[in-house]
Order: sequence, then structure tokens, then C-alpha cells
Amino acid sequence: MKVLIYQTQAAAADCVAGLLADRLAHQPDAVLGLATGGTMESVYDRLITRYNAGEMSMGKAQSFNLDEYVGLKPDHACSYWHYMREKLFNHVDMRPDFAFLPHGDVADATQEADRYEAAIAAAGDIDLQLLGLGANGHIGFNEPTSSLTSHTRIKTLTRSTREANARYFDAFDDVPRLAITMGIGTIMRSDEIVLLAYGEGKAEVAAKMIEGPISAACPASILQMHRKVTVVLDEAAASSLALRAYYEEVHPEVRDAVI
Repeated sequence: MKVLIYQTQAAAADCVAGLLADRLAHQPDAVLGLATGGTMESVYDRLITRYNAGEMSMGKAQSFNLDEYVGLKPDHACSYWHYMREKLFNHVDMRPDFAFLPHGDVADATQEADRYEAAIAAAGDIDLQLLGLGANGHIGFNEPTSSLTSHTRIKTLTRSTREANARYFDAFDDVPRLAITMGIGTIMRSDEIVLLAYGEGKAEVAAKMIEGPISAACPASILQMHRKVTVVLDEAAASSLALRAYYEEVHPEVRDAVI
């Protein structure tokens, strides 16, 4: 696991956007695993800037998003279909027929989860997967106690996850209780994983993910077992790391970077 610690959130986001753009430069037809949420907005802003400057193209890529709420139509303002269009797809050359998310409004969500898992496998699995980090250690919507070898399926969201996402809805009770999510095993089949976390609120869970025991109690800790994972943090998110000085010694060029 490579741990990169930047002084600012802006520098951390720029690093993650750069890693994705570099992958596309070397592999234009890459299969991307994309994430949503507030953490990713700054990354997508930077990708749009690169596209507008002629520095990046997504025209040959495919994408599979991590998850979608059960019960929300793609045009719902709080759906992840809507998020991806607003935050990225409408602003770059990503082909609509190559950008995939689970359908949350289907009659049989279990069947939809199975279909989505099969589609990812048929595409050859994910080449580069972007991840955020939930405050309780979830990746995708794989909440604590999720199977560490799970495939795409329906998950019941914890109250803390729903509370964290309630800011996007009119009221807490409007936040769906269920979501279709890529499984941890699905994520772990990715060729490369890049996780971004920033802020003091992620410091404790980042330390558990990187330095703690591998446990379903902190699903993100399974990333310790991946052959190529890069964790990108700002100083606040890195503040609880016991081995922080070592990570900064290994990558002094990151420590000195300021944006």
C-alpha cells in the first residue's frame, strides 16, 4: 500500500485526478470504477479542467460506478446517475452508452445487482477504481461486517451513513435504507485502486484502514491485501497515523508539494 500525504486537500485532489488522467493517457480504453460523494467533486472538477485544456480524453473509456440507491430513478436529483451527469459526464467526452451505473428503480434489485456484477466481469473487471472512505470504514456501500469477498448486491445502510448523506436530501427520512453496491470482492479484482480521504473526521478510520488489523469491522482495511493501491490523504486525515514519518520519508516529494 502506497500512502501519499499532502499538505492540503487541493493537492491531494490534484494527485488523484492526475493518477486517473495518467491511466487514460497510457490506456485510453481503460475500464474505470468511479465514486460519488463530496470527496470526489474536487477530483471531477480537475478532470473537467484537464479535458477542457485538451490534456485528457474519456472518449474511449468505460466506467462503472460503485453504487446506487434502491428506489431512486436515474433522473432523481439525489440519484448517483444524476450526480455523475452533473459532476462529470455532461462536461467531458465520456460516451453515454459506455457509462454504467446500477438501476435503482427496477422491480427486482437483486436481479439488477447480479446483472451489474456480470457486466463488470464481461468488461474484464475494473482497471482503475476510485474510492472514497466512509467514516465507519465503508468502501462503496459495503458497511461494517460486510463479507470481504462479496460481489455486487443489495446492502442495508447504517444510520451513520444515512445521516452523512442526509445533507443531499430534504430530510433524513428521505434517504433510502437500501443500496446496490459493488462488493468488496468485486472492488478487489480491480487492477489498481486509488482512495482519497481528507479532513480530521477521516483521521481515525484512515489509521484503521492503513495500520489496523484486516477486519470486516473496517471494510476498507482489506485494501492492505491489494497488490496496487494508493491512498491519498491530506495532513488532517493523516494525523492519527502511527507511521506517518515513515510514509513521508518514503515520498518526500509529496510532503513538499503545495497547491
